[in-house]
Amino acid sequence: MGLLVLLLLLLAFLMPGVAIPVPPALRALGNLHLSTKFTSRPSVDMKYSIHYLKQKVDHFGFKNDKHFNQRYLIADQHWKKEGGSILFYTGNEGDIVWFCNNTGFMWDVAEEMKAMLVFAEHRYYGQSLPFGANSFKDSRHMNFLTSEQALADFAELIKHLRKTIPAAKNQPFIAVGGSYGGMLAAWFRMKYPHMVVGALAASAPIWQFEDMVPCGVFMEIVTADFRRSNPDCSKSIRKSWDAINRLTGNGTGLNLVSEVLHLCTPLKNPQDVHHLKDWISETWVNLAMVDYPYESNFLQPLPAWPIKVVCQHFKNPNVSDTELLQNIFSALNVYYNYSGQAKCLNMSETSTSSLGSMGWSYQACTEIVMPFCTNGIDDMFEPHAWDLKEFSNDCYRQWGVKPRPTWITSMYGGKNISSHSNIIFSNGDLDPWSGGGVTKNITDTLVAINIAEGAHHLDLRANNAFDPMTVLLARSMEVRHMKKWIRDFYASLTKKH
Repeated sequence: MGLLVLLLLLLAFLMPGVAIPVPPALRALGNLHLSTKFTSRPSVDMKYSIHYLKQKVDHFGFKNDKHFNQRYLIADQHWKKEGGSILFYTGNEGDIVWFCNNTGFMWDVAEEMKAMLVFAEHRYYGQSLPFGANSFKDSRHMNFLTSEQALADFAELIKHLRKTIPAAKNQPFIAVGGSYGGMLAAWFRMKYPHMVVGALAASAPIWQFEDMVPCGVFMEIVTADFRRSNPDCSKSIRKSWDAINRLTGNGTGLNLVSEVLHLCTPLKNPQDVHHLKDWISETWVNLAMVDYPYESNFLQPLPAWPIKVVCQHFKNPNVSDTELLQNIFSALNVYYNYSGQAKCLNMSETSTSSLGSMGWSYQACTEIVMPFCTNGIDDMFEPHAWDLKEFSNDCYRQWGVKPRPTWITSMYGGKNISSHSNIIFSNGDLDPWSGGGVTKNITDTLVAINIAEGAHHLDLRANNAFDPMTVLLARSMEVRHMKKWIRDFYASLTKKH
């Protein structure tokens, strides 16, 4: 099944015999946000208080009266009760403390914007579990894991804050989010425009659904990132798949590949080879997403501009299969062993036992149905077609549910969103998710900010001495737009009184 096998994490390690039917692209995204490592910190002191709000498990039905505690964080060191604002982070597929610690942009601009920072945790992630330890028991318990329910949680939380914090009652809220959280920020402004005056949606692939963009665009951008560093780099990777197939064509070949790649667990059968190629593909995707201009420690400790470092090992595509395999090992070693401490390469290392991984794989099998494909010509990967029927059958085997590939478009409008206002869509040209993002202005108030040399929501990261000028300008433009929303809010408030 290739690219369509395993979504978020390799839950075969959690649930033996079960394959999660999702592409490395979505799996890599989940891994990024389920990671607990990060070295680039904001220059400000991050102090916050932890709170919980009793939320309905089901906002849209009247029969279910169950509740759960949604966690949220508040930082108000720079908040001004007169003329201030509230930046509201729309939490996505991970622990909210991780997002709080790694959304340095909000911390960096809080004083300038006289802002309170609120970080709201997404239901079914972190500590916000509707059914506690049973939240992931089966599809009946997970039935309330939808973007619509999450947005309703955010709306109820804002109502609660306005009610319980007197000075917040007449202040503007602005939604901020990155990746899936950026999608939520944009959708929140669309569905609840009376709750937030605007939204910053960073690296938000709101058009990566149905046929709004070609299914191959994601992997084509990954390939372009490697080609940009060195044309022979992407050529070498494209040739590597046939080399692996040839070398593993017999029993002794399996041993050879295992030894050359220094695998912790030797390859034993064709299924292992399939797993190996998925794992390598995911690694190249991960590198494209976190190709930052400074050393970082997300999924793994990485050097600055890691793709450039990796591509130093792919300078000649016209080498023997064995030599190409050795080059693959050297490249993988940059990602998995930059610290030099690993004695072998573990193909399960990019996965996690976090329960959040189960939530994300369920979402990919219900609402977040993003078609991915490769053709081996416009990209550097093995050809794989998008097969919705096969994907749907695998989802049903795993969760007992069938995906609804058109629902997100029906719910949020697809490309027909010009009636909305005050949303910033920011995308880095290195980020493969930009292919499903909004990269051109739709109206004067639905604006696109494109960041040259920018990887996955680089603009939401903390200021760094090695940031390219492009991201500094992008952040400046984002703040300018948000300040205008705030001015308009207070001007409207004055007119009412």
